[in-house]
Amino acid sequence: MKEAFREHNPNKKTKERLDHILSIIAEYETQDIKLTERQLFYQLVSRNVVKNTLKSYKSVCSIITNGRYSGRIDWDAIEDRVRIPYRHSQFDGVEDLVESAIYAYRLDRWKGQEYYVELYTEKNALTSILRPLTDKYHIYLNVNVGYTSATAMYDASKRFLEATEDNKECILLYLGDHDPSGLDMVRDVRTRLNEFCEHKAVEVIPIALTYKQVKKHNLPPNFVKETDSRAGDYSKLYGSESWEVDALRPEILQELITDAIEKYRNVDLVEKVLEQEEDDKLKLEKYAKRLANASKK
Repeated sequence: MKEAFREHNPNKKTKERLDHILSIIAEYETQDIKLTERQLFYQLVSRNVVKNTLKSYKSVCSIITNGRYSGRIDWDAIEDRVRIPYRHSQFDGVEDLVESAIYAYRLDRWKGQEYYVELYTEKNALTSILRPLTDKYHIYLNVNVGYTSATAMYDASKRFLEATEDNKECILLYLGDHDPSGLDMVRDVRTRLNEFCEHKAVEVIPIALTYKQVKKHNLPPNFVKETDSRAGDYSKLYGSESWEVDALRPEILQELITDAIEKYRNVDLVEKVLEQEEDDKLKLEKYAKRLANASKK
């Protein structure tokens, strides 16, 4: 909701940028997508509203903050994917619990499938864009926040090994930045999975960000960090510019992921699982009604 706590009178230039921000927010609200400040900034850059500089980024963040405090921008429109409060679930009663269980009930959507698929990304900021898709397709979403940990890789290897025991081919779809470290993370994941999985095949497929996608979508560049030890080899291939996967429009990113996952899914098998799911839910609903009636006696 929009709620004002401060007065703010923006100048003409700031108001124009604020109008662009509100327009972008409205555009993505129709797709049920919330953006972070950084994603909003990239949208402004791609539309030639602001330049891709640190100064411009700080200015946009300031405009967003003032817009929220002055009641111009809905407080729920911007997402902070890092500072998330947690609390244990609670229910209004047994009937509420059972209804929640029915809603959450789901069978293995990959039962009988030829492939086992997981999605990895180095960017926590993409979580709310990716989560609806990984929920829909019932696959693991692994957010590494940079290079992944030994613990995460070890745990993942156990899932992949279990899948190979079911004679499934293992696929790891990867999303990362097109910069020295981002590209190297693909190698790192391959190497460590190869070690943990005892050289049993796990195909690691980088679906974004590729140089071809950078050129196709004319993404705004950043300068390569010279302090990165991998900068030398990277610069020989791509020059002094790098690109963040966040710069891709969310709908394009979702389309890339959807297309990648669909390649490995047998729709007929999924339909059979969904039919069984619905039958089970009907049984649960009947049980819930009996339970509710019994509690009223």
